[in-house]
Amino acid sequence: MLLSLTNISKFYNGAPVLSNISLTIDENDKIGLVGVNGCGKTTLLKIITGHTEPDRFTEKDGIISMAGKTTIGYLEQMGGLDSDNTVMEEMQKVFEPIHLGIERLREIEQEISNGDSSSADEYQQLTSWIEANDGYNTDVKIHMVLRGMGFNEEHFSRVISGFSGGEKTRLCIARLLLEEPNLLILDEPTNHLDFRTVMWLEEYLRSYKGAVLTVSHDRYFLDRVCTSICEIERGTLNRYRGNYTAFVRQREENDIRREKEYELQQKQIAAMEDYVAKNLVRASTTKMAQSRRKQLEKMERTEKPFHENKRAKLRFTYSVEPPLEVLKVKNADISVGEGISRRTLVDNISFEIRRGEKVGIIGDNGIGKSTLLKIICNKLPHKGNIRFNSNVKISYFDQEFAGLNSELTVMEELHERFPSMSDLEVRNLLAQVCIVGENVFKNVGVISGGERAKLCFAIMMQEHGNVLILDEPTNHLDLSSREALEDALSQYTGTLIFVSHDRYLLSRTADRLIELTEGSYRCHDFGFDRYLELLRDEEAEAKRLAYEEKQQKAAQAVNASRTYRSKRQRSEDAARKSEMRRLESEIDAFQERIDVLTEQISSDEVCADYQLMNEKCTEIDDLKRKIDEYLERLIELEG
Repeated sequence: MLLSLTNISKFYNGAPVLSNISLTIDENDKIGLVGVNGCGKTTLLKIITGHTEPDRFTEKDGIISMAGKTTIGYLEQMGGLDSDNTVMEEMQKVFEPIHLGIERLREIEQEISNGDSSSADEYQQLTSWIEANDGYNTDVKIHMVLRGMGFNEEHFSRVISGFSGGEKTRLCIARLLLEEPNLLILDEPTNHLDFRTVMWLEEYLRSYKGAVLTVSHDRYFLDRVCTSICEIERGTLNRYRGNYTAFVRQREENDIRREKEYELQQKQIAAMEDYVAKNLVRASTTKMAQSRRKQLEKMERTEKPFHENKRAKLRFTYSVEPPLEVLKVKNADISVGEGISRRTLVDNISFEIRRGEKVGIIGDNGIGKSTLLKIICNKLPHKGNIRFNSNVKISYFDQEFAGLNSELTVMEELHERFPSMSDLEVRNLLAQVCIVGENVFKNVGVISGGERAKLCFAIMMQEHGNVLILDEPTNHLDLSSREALEDALSQYTGTLIFVSHDRYLLSRTADRLIELTEGSYRCHDFGFDRYLELLRDEEAEAKRLAYEEKQQKAAQAVNASRTYRSKRQRSEDAARKSEMRRLESEIDAFQERIDVLTEQISSDEVCADYQLMNEKCTEIDDLKRKIDEYLERLIELEG
């Protein structure tokens, strides 16, 4: 056990946010913390990390027990970086005790060479401690983590103050991973990360030698990393075994079971109350009726099942069928800025979109995805030719909600757009997207980002567009609303063009992808899952080429070198080559095991056993991570 919470409660302005929450975190637990916006997830994290105190009413309330060995690392956006340091200086700070230890070793060695052996015991202890903490490979660790988080050699010497907010967040994650606390707490760690970096982080956390507690709206991430899910609902916490997909299934099963138990008990109560009413006044049955009444009084009533996050009911329809060829883009440019500051991100981009296709536009932050959508919608100037065919009706979702009037109320916004709708019709439409009660009378400028997104969906449902163009539609949505949107877009039969970093949405919805890269683009005639396989293959190929390049350079250096090598140098070289042969042999063995496991998971027997399938997939992921680590080590040895 690393940490235990008992009867944790927290009130704000007299209203309970957390009520008697208990949770135990063991070594190697990988826990996802989920719940609707404002349910108390971040509050719980702050209580665990000591930033906030729980409310206590008795001596048994608000107990936080922590093992003596527990160390906590908490990712809280961009805090804690020294802006005046370079990237490498900031990462080296993590290993400062080790560096001081190595300096002390050098001092003792000098003392011994001068005939003073009084520190020999200290030398032995210090050597053991440094080796136990892998102190001679700190630079290897730093390079591996920084490269995994998307930084290259050119970034290492740059001062942190010159980085963007997203890059600083990635540096925070890198430093936290290097610190290796045995309880890692992450709040939305995949924000600001591209697909390659998220995939690397997932692999790293899956094999992390410690516990992980993470808040995330990234269901792909929760599926890949977590072995249990904790949901906060109405102030209470329930824990489910398995990843996010398993949690959704178990919660649905629990809801069905609780609903049946409630309905069964209600029938029993009604029958007993009816019996009491009919028989209490009869002399012959009075005792039996009184007995039933006592049973009713003592009965522990099952609470009616209730979910505070009533799911939105989204449905996008259209009446006019567009032609087969919907959109043609030829030799267009993606440019930002005006006048002399105008800069072209991608030039001469061409593609076509046909009726009924669902096309996802992907790429790194700032690469031009949102700009491309605005160019398609003729909201920005461009060169080349962009032509929609006849009978096309576009409905556009802007992630910045620029089309909404912040001065109008929610009701007025809809009336302004659709004056023929009655108040009742507007209220019913808003209820479908879960905007109810007093919220319908609030100004658009003061409602939350999630509510503004839902208002936009309500508008789009009423516009009946046969082409939907969406820019990051899930950014402000909780998990339940994201699932509702995915269902609606999956069932939509019109044409869909959308930008998103939401891998679950891309996986479920996109049948084609347009990938924007640095100065260029790629069109993929396949879905997102196949695209992820392509990324993994490209990553593996890049590592292989880097390894071969190192080998070639090393061979050239050996051939070019004509200097005399001492006996010690020859011995070290032989040991290095022996280590390389061992690593290559291990890599081959790991790959053979992966091939066996890959064949096994395709069998009917394994597919039918969820736990066995999960174990084998986990072993495959662990082996792939070991291969990556060994390749990194091989590259270092070649250097």
